[in-house]
Amino acid sequence: MRRNDLLTVLLVVAAVVLAWWLVGLLWSAVWLLVRLVVVLVVALVIFLALRSWLGGGRRR
Repeated sequence: MRRNDLLTVLLVVAAVVLAWWLVGLLWSAVWLLVRLVVVLVVALVIFLALRSWLGGGRRR
């Protein structure tokens, strides 16, 4: 096997490993944002429900 062939194989392996790591990092960031949005929506619904329940439905 020539040196250029070995270098090409090593570069391909390095590219796949780096891409795998970057996709995992990106997936984690996207999942974190989705969870954050869901938590904010649920917190808003709970806040509005508690405000309505504790306020007795009267307006200020």
